[in-house]
Amino acid sequence: MTGTLAGIARHGQPKGPMETLSTVTVTAAEGLHGDFRGALAATKPGRRRQVSLLEADSWAAAQADVGAQVDWWQARRNLLIAGVRIPREVGARVAIGEALVIEITGECDPCDRMDALHAGLRAGMTPDWRGGFCGRVIADGEIAVGDEVRILR
Repeated sequence: MTGTLAGIARHGQPKGPMETLSTVTVTAAEGLHGDFRGALAATKPGRRRQVSLLEADSWAAAQADVGAQVDWWQARRNLLIAGVRIPREVGARVAIGEALVIEITGECDPCDRMDALHAGLRAGMTPDWRGGFCGRVIADGEIAVGDEVRILR
């Protein structure tokens, strides 16, 4: 089961603007370099969201349900995954590029900000983990848009 890393985004401060990237370093020490959540999770044990992932198909389905046309990064997730279905289970592992491994720690629940983007979008993102996946870094790596994504289990 393989797919592709279709997008990378980060935000340097809570509720700050999202920045899209073509390449980035991701480590257990800071998560996605320059993203505030990764560093916060590394310093506060028990936080389950160091890196977030969103499936392109799930994002498209959520938008289709409510008639939205919103760029994926506005969902405030770090990595957009295309062409592969991530297992809906805590402990599943996803490899990206040559070295990065992320362990799924839970579902990313959509927040009120999604309805601010488009009425009903939060509800459209709720079923079947459409809101995305929270994860923690197991093995560091440099990743780039276009890298292969593999499910390790």
